[in-house]
Amino acid sequence: MGSYFSEETVNKSEELTKKWEDEVAHATVQSPDQKPRWSTVSDLEIKRLYTPEDIKEMDFARDIGAPGEFPYLRGNQPTGYRGRYWTFRMFSGMGSAADTNARWHMLLREGQTGLSTAFDFPTLMGYDTDSPNSRGECGRCGVAIDTLDDFLTLVDKIPLDKVTTSMTINPPASVLWAMYCAAADKKGVPLSRIGGTIQNDMLKEFIAQKTFMCPPEPSVRIISDTVEFGTKYVPKWNTISISGYHIREAGSTAVQELAFTLRDGIEYVEDVINRKGLDVDSFAPRLSFFFNSHIDFFEEICKMRAARRIWAHVMKERFHAKNPRSWWLRFHTQTAGCSLTAQQPYNNVVRTAIEALAGVLGGTQSLHTNSLDEVLALPSEHSVQIALRTQQIIAEETGVANTIDPLAGSWFIESLTNKMEEEAWKYIQKIDDMGGMIAAIDKGFPQLEIADAAYRFQQQIDHNEKVMVGVNKYVTSEEQPIPILQIDEKVEKEQLKRLAEVKRRRDSRAVSVDLANLKNACKSGDNVMPHCIQAVKDMATLQEICDVYREVFGEYRDPGLF
Repeated sequence: MGSYFSEETVNKSEELTKKWEDEVAHATVQSPDQKPRWSTVSDLEIKRLYTPEDIKEMDFARDIGAPGEFPYLRGNQPTGYRGRYWTFRMFSGMGSAADTNARWHMLLREGQTGLSTAFDFPTLMGYDTDSPNSRGECGRCGVAIDTLDDFLTLVDKIPLDKVTTSMTINPPASVLWAMYCAAADKKGVPLSRIGGTIQNDMLKEFIAQKTFMCPPEPSVRIISDTVEFGTKYVPKWNTISISGYHIREAGSTAVQELAFTLRDGIEYVEDVINRKGLDVDSFAPRLSFFFNSHIDFFEEICKMRAARRIWAHVMKERFHAKNPRSWWLRFHTQTAGCSLTAQQPYNNVVRTAIEALAGVLGGTQSLHTNSLDEVLALPSEHSVQIALRTQQIIAEETGVANTIDPLAGSWFIESLTNKMEEEAWKYIQKIDDMGGMIAAIDKGFPQLEIADAAYRFQQQIDHNEKVMVGVNKYVTSEEQPIPILQIDEKVEKEQLKRLAEVKRRRDSRAVSVDLANLKNACKSGDNVMPHCIQAVKDMATLQEICDVYREVFGEYRDPGLF
C-alpha cells in the first residue's frame, strides 16, 4: 500500500478542477454565493470543492488503514457496529434516589443498554443537603446523594454485574465511586465484576465547567489514586472519562475541544506514571473519553476520527505503550446541549438526531441523546423516550451501521480530518512548551482561548453570519409553551429527614475514626480509596469526606473571578 492516489489521478484532478473553476467564475456572475465566506460552526473555512489534490500526500496504510488496526482512524473494532451497536446510555437523574431509580428502570424497559447518572448541584460540589450552601437546590439538576443509604436506593434492583453505570461527578468522584463499590459489596457483587465510568476529570473543570473543590495538583493526585485502585481491584471500571464535552459547552471550537481534551489525557497519564510508578499498559486500556457532538455534521465526524489517530500516536510514540488496547481511544458522546434552543423547542428533536448521527458515523462507543426540553428543565419521561427512540431508529432503520466508517475516502472528510488533527497538534505542542496543562491553566491559557472562541461565535450569531433557526432566522412571534418537569419542594424535606435519620442511627465513633484515617492518608500520600470505602460503609456523608479534602488540600478559587 502506498499513497492514496497515483500521480496520474492527481494530475487529471488538477486539470478538471481548473476547467471547473473557469465555469464557476462565469456562473457566479449570474448567481453569486449566498455568503462571502463559508465555514464550520467552529469557523474553519470550507472550500467550495474538494478533490484528490487535497489529500495527495496521504498514505493509505500509514494514515487511514483498516478498522481495528493502528492508527485506528476507522475505529477500534474490526467489525464496527456489526458485532454490537454502541451503548444507548441516556443521562438521567432527578429529585430523590427513588425518583432516579424509577427513571432508570423505565429506560431499561424501553431498551436502554447502559445507565448514566446526573447529580444535583450540592452533590456535584461535595455538600450535603443539610448544608446552608445547598438550600433550594436539592434534586433540581440531578439526583441528591448524601450517604450510602441514598446510593443503595439509587441502585435498587439494578444488576450491578450486568449493567454498566456512568457517573458524571468530578470533585467528589472518589466518594461516589466508593459508594458504588460499597453498594456492590453489600449486594454480594465482587468489585472485579462491576463495570462503569466515573467522569473524575478535574482539569476540564478548571478549564471550562468550573465545579471546584481543591486546587489542581491535589485534585490530580486524588484522580491518580482512583486510577491506581481501579487498576488493582476494579479492572472493568473506567476510573476517568477525559471530557471535552464541557469544554465545547463553554464555547470552544471543535479543534480546541479536541486538543485540550487529549492534552488533559496526556497530563493524567504522566501523573499516574510519575506519582504511582505504574506501567502505562497496566492502566491505559481503561482510560475513556467524552466528546460533544455539535450541529456541524462533518466537522464533528472528522473531530472524532482525528481524536483516535492522535491518541494512538500519543500512546505508542510518547508513552511507548506496547499493548494495542492502550492505543485505543474509547469514547462516549453526548449531543450538544448548547445547540438546543428554548425558542421553538421541537426543533431540538431534529438537531439531536443530526448530532447523534454524526456521533455514530464518527465511531462512538456510547451515546446520550439530549431531550427536546433539556434547555428548559430536567427532561420529562415523554421527551426522554423520544430521545432514546432517536438512537434506536439510527441503529435499526437507517443502515448506517451496515458498513464501517462509511465516509472514509471522501476527499472532504479526509482533508478536514487532517486539518483538525494538524491544528490540534499545534495546541498540544504549545501546552507542552508551557510545562503541561496545569501550568497552562495557571496561566489562564485554555480558559482565554475558549472565552475568545465563544465571543467570536456569539458575534457571528448577533451579526447573522451564523444561523440558529428560530433564534435569529425563521423566528415566530408567538411561542407555544411546552409542559416541563417540576421538582416538588417536598423532595428536599424528605431528603433532609433521611439524612438526619442516618446520622442518628450510625456509629459516630466509627465515622470519626474513618475520617481521621482518611485525613492521615491525604497527608501521607497513601491511596485514599480504601479509606473512602470504609467511611461510606460506616455512613459518613459525602460532605464529611469532602470536608477532609478541603481541610488538608485547601479550596480552589477561580483567579478569573477575583
